[in-house]
Amino acid sequence: MLRRTSLWGSEDALRNADCELWIVSADSQSAVFGERFNPQFEMHNPQWEHTTVLLREAVDLVAPRPGGVYVDGTLGGGGHAEEVLKRSEPDGVLVGLDQDKEAVARSRERLARYGRRAIICQENFRDLKQVLAEFKIERVDGVLLDLGLSWFHLRSPERGFSFMTEGPLDMRMDAGRSTTAADLVNTLSRHDLARIIREYGEDTKAYAIAKAIERARDREPITSTTQLAQIVSAVFPPYPPRRIHPATLTFQALRIAVNDELGALRDGLEQAVNLLKPGGRVAIISFHSLEDRIVKQAFAAHAKGCICPPRFPVCRCGKKPDMKVLTKRPVTASKDEIAANPAARSAKLRAAEKLPV
Repeated sequence: MLRRTSLWGSEDALRNADCELWIVSADSQSAVFGERFNPQFEMHNPQWEHTTVLLREAVDLVAPRPGGVYVDGTLGGGGHAEEVLKRSEPDGVLVGLDQDKEAVARSRERLARYGRRAIICQENFRDLKQVLAEFKIERVDGVLLDLGLSWFHLRSPERGFSFMTEGPLDMRMDAGRSTTAADLVNTLSRHDLARIIREYGEDTKAYAIAKAIERARDREPITSTTQLAQIVSAVFPPYPPRRIHPATLTFQALRIAVNDELGALRDGLEQAVNLLKPGGRVAIISFHSLEDRIVKQAFAAHAKGCICPPRFPVCRCGKKPDMKVLTKRPVTASKDEIAANPAARSAKLRAAEKLPV
């Protein structure tokens, strides 16, 4: 049964939602909705709010305590941040970052009652070291990142993240960035578009989609979400019905490219590890394989000691592990959480702890 809180934690999670949402019409090659779901109603109905994914599990792994200093690098709706502040009472401090000014405004309102214990900034977590230096914070006890796309982004057509409603083809998390998704689809070569869709969307039809985009933009500029969705949909055969809209992976790929999400993750993760105190922890929730692979490999690299070639009889590199992986396998949502919020199905949580130097 489709629940009305279903899909808004991450549009990428559509691929795992337990409902068949989209059907491609054979005559118009356009996406239409099933009878059980009205996107216009859902997207704009204020009673359907963002649900924090893996709230207890993520904060348990960060293990907040009184007097600690913690970072939530992706504030979003402020759910994880508030739980960290509750568990670190009476004097724990949380530095909350988000590159989206609307998320920052929401979090400031939600966390206002914590006063000076909550430091809220509009910044990208890839600049964590610089932000902490401004507040004269040298080391922290924990860092948490939730990499999912927020419900607030998806229900704001003017942000251009969703193909479900008409809106400008934007996709910038930070409106101050100069490049939009429209800039990419209208200016990049077919080869570069195919590379982005293949690498960031992992779509096997990347070249065909890029070719269709190139043909369409030769006729007129591609400026809206629904316009792009229809172009991509036309690449796919009309049968059989799909569990996700054909444009899901293309939109994911463009969003990642516009915001340099994977580069930011690599930068922010390394800074988080370097800024942790011994015993400090970093916990990261990812929603697709590209992110999860980066987190898994980074944790493994920091947990590994000697990197000398096997032929060396003794270690010459002197490298020692500086992190201990706390999650041998990623933590995933429980059946109850998935039933209440199917978007949580895609979430994978990994954590690691800083070792004494």
